Amino acid sequence: MPSELSTDLVTRDLVDDDLDSLLALYRHLHTNDEPVPASVGAIWEEIVRDPSQVYLGAFVGELLVSACNAAVIANLTRGARPYAVVENVVTHADYRRRGIGATLMRELLGRCWARGCYKVMLMSGANRRHIHDFYVSLGFDKTAKQAFIAKPPV
Repeated sequence: MPSELSTDLVTRDLVDDDLDSLLALYRHLHTNDEPVPASVGAIWEEIVRDPSQVYLGAFVGELLVSACNAAVIANLTRGARPYAVVENVVTHADYRRRGIGATLMRELLGRCWARGCYKVMLMSGANRRHIHDFYVSLGFDKTAKQAFIAKPPV
């Protein structure tokens, strides 16, 4: 990470007031996403108050430049240890390849391990090889499991 970011970068849990910044950042994840419903504020309040949800952000000054989240899921196998599913890993296009996403993901993984998760899972687009290398560098094993996705019928 360049030195100009190393002292200015702050990672923290996202809070109620971060919703607008998070939604703006998500445009760097899905440029053609579905519109957000009017109820998004209530949904965000529910997420922020749910102890099974971990939403982290990386800030340069006041600007949210990277975010990710994990759902920690209670489980009855593996000694009743939970597992986590990571979603919505994104870094603002102007701040990529500076180590910010890696810093944030390491923080997220640490939070999951601290909660006793026996594994953390994520999925990535099948053809995004450079992103796969990023996840492998963080300790994810791309050959351990096969992901399957079901979507509702159209």
